[in-house]
Amino acid sequence: MVSVSVEEAQKELARRNLLEFAKYTMQGFDVQPFHEVYYTILDKFAKGEVKKLIITMPPQHGKSEGSTRRLPSYLLGINPNLKIAIASYNTTFARKFNRDCQRIIDDKVYHGIFPNTVLNSSNVVTISSSFLRNSEEFEIVGHNGSLKAIGRGGALTGNSVDIMIMDDLYKDYSEGNSPIIRDGVWDWYLSVVKTRLHNDSQELIVFTRWNEDDLVGRLEKIEDVITVDSLDSIHDIPKNSWIKINFEAIKDSEQTEIDARIKGEALWENKHSLFKLERTRELDIENFNCLYQGNPLSKEGMLYGTFKTYNQLPELREIKNYTDTADTGADFLCSICYGLPLDNNDKNIYILDVLYCDDPMELTEQWTAEMLRRNNVGYAEIESNNGGRGFARAIEKLVPPNCAIGWFHQGLNKESRIHTYKAAVESRVIFPSDWHKRWIDFYNHVSTYKKLFKANKQDGIPDVLSGIVEKNDENNFWII
Repeated sequence: MVSVSVEEAQKELARRNLLEFAKYTMQGFDVQPFHEVYYTILDKFAKGEVKKLIITMPPQHGKSEGSTRRLPSYLLGINPNLKIAIASYNTTFARKFNRDCQRIIDDKVYHGIFPNTVLNSSNVVTISSSFLRNSEEFEIVGHNGSLKAIGRGGALTGNSVDIMIMDDLYKDYSEGNSPIIRDGVWDWYLSVVKTRLHNDSQELIVFTRWNEDDLVGRLEKIEDVITVDSLDSIHDIPKNSWIKINFEAIKDSEQTEIDARIKGEALWENKHSLFKLERTRELDIENFNCLYQGNPLSKEGMLYGTFKTYNQLPELREIKNYTDTADTGADFLCSICYGLPLDNNDKNIYILDVLYCDDPMELTEQWTAEMLRRNNVGYAEIESNNGGRGFARAIEKLVPPNCAIGWFHQGLNKESRIHTYKAAVESRVIFPSDWHKRWIDFYNHVSTYKKLFKANKQDGIPDVLSGIVEKNDENNFWII
């Protein structure tokens, strides 16, 4: 009978399992219950059981250590022919991951586990008489494997990618809430990342969330993204679906096998106590819900709360319309018909019809006129800022004489107006009870409009709603 030493047994376990590999190669690793789950899922990814994986986790909880340092090093140990790419929000940060992986692979502890995975000498460059590792790409001696690090927007030239790891493609709150940067990330993902993947390629996205329209949010809209609550359920996920797991800093959701904490427990009490997390949440609840809870759609971050609805209209004394035309191809026209009640004590504004689209003016002119006729509108007010005067004149020719058309220049600051009239819009504007079905895009945009003004792609809806309240405020008068 052959006697196996404890050391050799530990090495063998490290070859077989990512968590054991991390414990063996990382001294002082304080393994928490969520780490065990996290590394188990990453191990399934390493073994090819999971092809497309999204994991969101609070900062300083070991997210990148597992996904972007230990995992690539382990993958090249079990298969030194893999071609791996790591992307982050900029090249400098991505290169740090590359260098960290090289340090792990260069270590004698690693060689004791995977002696056949050795860095190629061509990875070394000389700078000022010092030998430094190439921080952009390295290769494995005697094999086809390599690891390439790129910043967001960088190129993936050359061979195809077997494993694509994307770790925090947005640097901070400002970047995550920039529509321009979010569009840029999406375009880069489609035009660069996807073009380098093959049928057997795997994708791993590890994020802290900032905005519901980030890469994860967009994937959730167009692809099958399944949030799992048990390890066994992973095996039942369809082949081309994404698996998603979110670790909340403070447990808000129900207990599951993956996260067995009770509500109110901290994810890592020894390092980030509940007391510390609660104090952090009090400073900025919207930021906390995104960054620490993985919930960019929290109500605290939205401009509007819940709108009131009606099932039956009161008797109306007047029907009006307010229209904000689209000034560029990326903007939406927003035109809203509404009614004012006969009862002067009723200060509510009842929404009757909505036209919200990004189609060209030659179409929206016809559609707006049809909506005005359909709703028997007596007066339509059109902002003249963005070609609105020409739009109004075109509409005037298409509606009956009893529908008056007016236009005006809105010179006040849009952001200031929207925030000023926020409370009045919420309290006075009443929608039909099925408005979420009637006007789907309109409903989705208004219900996800964020307080942080620059985080929003479109501002036509809150602009029009604010304008409607403004124009019907007893302290104001119609400007024609």
